Amino acid sequence: MISQLPLFEIYGAMARYAAESQKVSATNIAHADEPGYKAKQLESFDAYLKRAAGGAAAHTGLNTSFKMVDANTPESPSGNSVSVEMELFRSAEAASQHDQALTVYSKSLQLMRTALGKY
Repeated sequence: MISQLPLFEIYGAMARYAAESQKVSATNIAHADEPGYKAKQLESFDAYLKRAAGGAAAHTGLNTSFKMVDANTPESPSGNSVSVEMELFRSAEAASQHDQALTVYSKSLQLMRTALGKY
């Protein structure tokens, strides 16, 4: 019931997005020395929300999968486009986004409990 409220859906999706972004960064770092590997990243969260709001997600909530896109980073002479520094930055940004989503989610839940008198 609570998970179907728009606020909880959005912040739940934001937490899933951040976790998936961490996974993509870890995969990119794992392939940092593989010749010809092209770094990937997730579409922006805003693009995901726009896509989810207009498509099949209208029936399933925000449970659609995230799209992978090319990271558009310069290639090394071996053809590898992974920048470890950029991946560490993206990983830290995802961790911050995940913390923010969980904080808003839990504080909203506390607010609802207080409003219902079940704190």
